[in-house]
Formats: sequence, C-alpha cells, structure tokens
Amino acid sequence: MTEMISTKPYMLRAIHEWCVDNNLTPHLIVVVNSQTRVPMAYVKEGEIVLNVNYGATKDLHIDNESVVFSARFGGVSQNIYVPMNAVKGIFARENGQGMFFEVNADQGNVNVAENTPSEIENLLSTAGKKRNIKKPTLTIVK
Repeated sequence: MTEMISTKPYMLRAIHEWCVDNNLTPHLIVVVNSQTRVPMAYVKEGEIVLNVNYGATKDLHIDNESVVFSARFGGVSQNIYVPMNAVKGIFARENGQGMFFEVNADQGNVNVAENTPSEIENLLSTAGKKRNIKKPTLTIVK
C-alpha cells in the first residue's frame, strides 16, 4: 500500500484561499530549520511570521512539498523556501482565525491543532510581530 499524501498542504491552501476571499491577510508561522530559506535577521526564537498575501509576495506557489515565493524584507527582494514540514500554522492577521499544526522535530510529522485567537496573539507577540496598524486615509491635494 502506498503512503497517503498529508492533508496539511491542502488545509494550508484552503485557509489561504479563505483569507484572500474574505479580504483578510494570511500569515504563516514557520519553524526555521536547516531546509528553510528565510532572512535570518527576522527570525525570533527559531520562528518567523511571513505575510503570504498576494500583494506582499511575488510568484507565490504552495504545493504538497513546500511554500515558495519572493518578498521584500527591508526593501531587498529575497527568495523564500519553506518546506511543508516547517509550517507551524496559517492565520488571518485581522481576526486570528486559522489553523495550526504541531511540528515534531524528530521526523517532521505534523498533527492538526486549532489555536484560539488569544494563543495566536501570544505567538505573534513572542515573535516580535505584533504591531498597531492603522487603516490608510486619503487626503485631497489641490
């Protein structure tokens, strides 16, 4: 019998699509390991939070093995590679709804677990990514 494909990449794509359809900003929490290619200057306590909205990424591709895209960090374009076993979760920045996965360091296996919005806020604050974001305003210039 062949080994079945994990449900994790399918759930990741579904939550990403749900965020986009509802005009929410999808974010990934990634556990940085030897296979992960992210800017290390933004890694806090072995994790990084990445904005994976289409407006913040270029050539975003989520397949069964990885999440790959280009993004700007400090104005410098970087190629990002996140193996599926390093993805800890995906959530909407605006309301904290999403799905999180338990990452087992020994084999990279995952178990699905849902976190409450308060747990997500704790994850964001420890990752150093919690910030006050104001809505843009328009000013008429004559």
